[in-house]
Amino acid sequence: MPPEERTPEDLANFRLHQAVKCLQSAQRGLAADDFADAANRSYYCIFHAMRAVQALDRFDSRKHSGVIDNFRKNYIRTEIFSHDFSDIIGDAFKVRLESDYEDFYLISKEEVAAQVENAKTFLEAVEKYIGERIKAP
Repeated sequence: MPPEERTPEDLANFRLHQAVKCLQSAQRGLAADDFADAANRSYYCIFHAMRAVQALDRFDSRKHSGVIDNFRKNYIRTEIFSHDFSDIIGDAFKVRLESDYEDFYLISKEEVAAQVENAKTFLEAVEKYIGERIKAP
């Protein structure tokens, strides 16, 4: 499909598919005891899920902080999504930064398992929201 024919719904579904692939990768990383990769992929699952929601409103940002700030402002503060999701986003972002950029960073299996579970919970809520929003007239 040519870019000019793509709709916000097409973009949302594409980004949702990216989020699903990241969650699957995080789960594989956790099972293989590759905790840094699992943490990274968990964050990117959440990141792509946020961008999928924002695609429906034609918003995007070149910076992760822009995506996060917009999501918190327009979807969490407005109670479209639970306030708990703000903590999930913040924790995932912090762990991803530390695991990607800090030398000798170690994360436990339990911490990573929690990150993966949070990403799954986040993704499920986003899938439900997008499904309902796309079906609405």
